[in-house]
Amino acid sequence: MQFRTELTPDAFPRRISLTSRIVTIGSCFADVMGRRLADSKLPVLINPFGTVFNPISVNKLVTMALCGSEPDENGYLERDGIWFHYDFHSSLWAYSRNELKSRLLHTLSQTGEAIRQANYLFLTLGSAVVYRHRQSGEVVANCHKMPGSLFDKYLYQVDHLRDEMMALVRTIRRANPALQIVLTVSPVRHTRDTLPVNQVSKSMLRLLAHELTVWRDGIHYFPAYELMIDDLRDYRFYEADLVHPNAQAHDYIFGKFAESAFDAELRTFVTDWQSVRQALAHRPLHGGNTLADRQFLTRLETRLEKLADRVDTSVELLDVRSRLARIPAGCTDELDRQNA
Repeated sequence: MQFRTELTPDAFPRRISLTSRIVTIGSCFADVMGRRLADSKLPVLINPFGTVFNPISVNKLVTMALCGSEPDENGYLERDGIWFHYDFHSSLWAYSRNELKSRLLHTLSQTGEAIRQANYLFLTLGSAVVYRHRQSGEVVANCHKMPGSLFDKYLYQVDHLRDEMMALVRTIRRANPALQIVLTVSPVRHTRDTLPVNQVSKSMLRLLAHELTVWRDGIHYFPAYELMIDDLRDYRFYEADLVHPNAQAHDYIFGKFAESAFDAELRTFVTDWQSVRQALAHRPLHGGNTLADRQFLTRLETRLEKLADRVDTSVELLDVRSRLARIPAGCTDELDRQNA
């Protein structure tokens, strides 16, 4: 494949290391990148507010988290016995208003502390199309399947989007001046907005990301959208809905991110850890009760123990040791005799 979307060598002058603390916030692509980072054993808080597409809601939520504000009391709603809040994704719900408020406050507190301690904040902008709640006049993060008549849907004005993003950066800088911000535009196409409106929306977000990287230090852009549209310009890289990138596309995009953003030590570790993950995913053909299975798991246990001083391998070690414990004693005795 001929690569056309090249990343400059200085795209990330301060490279991510194995000990870098990361927070991802934004669209569903923030979940994808967060999970890939976590799979590489990096300390990361993954999209704590759930999927948030528009910059207005991202700014509102991050500001609440860093300033200690409480969710708008007028934003709570009940549907079919479940409570939600218009400023948060539907994955944050509860059976009562008080229970939900407690959960939201905990999420805000946790996220605020994580951003203050983080080295990198990965912000993924999904859409410039917003839904405004008619009664409150507020842009919402999620409509929670409430009737469409309650909302106005429109493309947010670019100057107002710029104001929101500039305010967000100022708030973040006050809380954590050294934080490196990585901006990206989600490669997921919002076809329900129509392809023309989706293209205008993505163009507005891309323009804002470009301006922020030019005007502000410590803000970097990663071209996930361009990699998907230009390098992977084929529907075989999409899921069946022809909207969401598939696993192969995610592999490619994350590989480009690692290549440009990770330091040399982390890149080496990720390669080594990938082989460990493949070994962990291996399942034996004959029930896992043979001497060969015991030897394989023992070697894997040793590898994990050696890595334990660099990353947390407690979950993986527990899995391997539980699988070892299920192997009949006869295999263990034979292995002990061979090692004697």
